[in-house]
Amino acid sequence: MKQLLKLNSVTLRFGGLTALSDVSWGIPPLGIHGIIGPNGAGKSTLFNLVTGIYKPVKGSILFEETELQKLKTAEISRLGIARTFQNIRLLPHLTSLENLLVVTSIEREGAFWQTLLSTPSARKISEETKERAFSLLKLVGLADGEKKYPDSLPYGEQRKLEIARALMRKPKLLLLDEPAAGMNPNEKNALDSVLRDIADRNITILVIEHDMKFIMNSCQHITVINQGSICAEGTPSEIQNNPHVIETYLGKKAKQAVLN
Repeated sequence: MKQLLKLNSVTLRFGGLTALSDVSWGIPPLGIHGIIGPNGAGKSTLFNLVTGIYKPVKGSILFEETELQKLKTAEISRLGIARTFQNIRLLPHLTSLENLLVVTSIEREGAFWQTLLSTPSARKISEETKERAFSLLKLVGLADGEKKYPDSLPYGEQRKLEIARALMRKPKLLLLDEPAAGMNPNEKNALDSVLRDIADRNITILVIEHDMKFIMNSCQHITVINQGSICAEGTPSEIQNNPHVIETYLGKKAKQAVLN
């Protein structure tokens, strides 16, 4: 099967510590793919490699056959990869709408001078950008929150606003690092619906999450990382019934909680 993202024998070390060891792995285009594993297993490290924050000491990372390991973070973003982080990184002094608009104003070449001169092309781009921003706020369930500041939003809505901001980059691949962390059950259900709507727009989603019930319900395919290596892959059902995963990560009680 054709892979959208592929790692070939990737190794990353920090001094004498090996964070990822000879990882060969990939995901096909489309769908919602999950990554689980204990704390310190290498999950966020993998995201940092894909987005260019870290560089592997060995191996290659390919996105649509383009090698990423030699590219800068901004270059990787322009290829169609966007992400969120474990810690919310919204701009508190900007409204929800402005948090989205600032993404394209920073990235668009020549945007500063066009806006300063108020050229017709700048005004047209601005209207198009606003329409897209409004559309994304509606997509994540924040259609009525365009003028609100992030700190005034409930935690779950801040998470969704961060996802909308990532979508402003028009990604083909969206990386979400623990998007359900700190959410209550209702917020998690709403997030699940948002992710499905995003996937329906032909955007591939790769999500790291510790909430087993959430990830088992939301993802079609799951990868398990432990101690810097891939130890299992499969459908949610296959992962739940994998003896090695149950023993080393899920545990019998956790498995029962997921099934209930």
